[in-house]
Amino acid sequence: MELRQLEYLVAVAEECNFTRAAERMHVSQSGISAQIRQLERDLGAQLIDRSSRTATLTAAGKAAIAHARAALTSAEAVRQAVDEVTTLIRGRLVVGMVTACTVTGLFDALAAFHTAHPGVEITLVEDGSDRLADKVRSGAVDLALVGSASAPPPGLDALQIVSERLVVAAPPGHPLTGLRRVRIEDLARHPIVCMPKGTGIRTVFDQACAAVGARPEIALQASAPDAVADLATRGLGVAILSESMAGGYGGLVARVIDDVGIPAVLALVWGRTGTPALREFVWHCRLAFGEGPTPA
Repeated sequence: MELRQLEYLVAVAEECNFTRAAERMHVSQSGISAQIRQLERDLGAQLIDRSSRTATLTAAGKAAIAHARAALTSAEAVRQAVDEVTTLIRGRLVVGMVTACTVTGLFDALAAFHTAHPGVEITLVEDGSDRLADKVRSGAVDLALVGSASAPPPGLDALQIVSERLVVAAPPGHPLTGLRRVRIEDLARHPIVCMPKGTGIRTVFDQACAAVGARPEIALQASAPDAVADLATRGLGVAILSESMAGGYGGLVARVIDDVGIPAVLALVWGRTGTPALREFVWHCRLAFGEGPTPA
């Protein structure tokens, strides 16, 4: 018994005609007829009733057809599994990162993936969160680390890494550091150093200001949190950062902004359909960030 014989049996059963089945399978009618007769001899039973112009299944044929389809489905699954491995070996993975944002877990996942699949070409690109999300949707980037407000960007699969409140960070002795509660109206009295539009932190801050009708002065902008903190340390403004970002700078005192209820979210996002390389990399990301061993 051969797979092509089962393919011919299914074709004849669905077309109810040897000629149409032969055209569908791109073989001669005599060829498809001979192969089905050989299958019938191997099984010891007639599968096709040829007594009329319409080819119909006999009782034995009806008993066999479901199993024939299942065998063909299983064979196709084998082909796909091998194709995926072959594609993965010679594939390409484009990973995006929000500018100047270093996340150790992502680098750990990249290293583990490269060790497991050294034949996959890895490309890293940096950009703003909004543009990275658009590139993931368009397929230009396979997976990206992005910041956003409240939740990961819609329409994409996501692994949320961080969800934190915003803080204002200023040098010791600054008037804001002496307040028990800091509100947006308090910030409006001071120049602000913040990340640019298109970043998660800036989106959260702008939305919170709009909600209370405030228009604080953005004195300086910088893409890297280190630069934002450094500028604030030098007295050029108060820094708007997330809690974990501000905690890394000893020269600044951080205060939670009381009336900013929207969290700043940092997440990995990817399209809902993707290459074998992407699926494998998502699995490594889940391991790196403690999400368990189940592949995405």
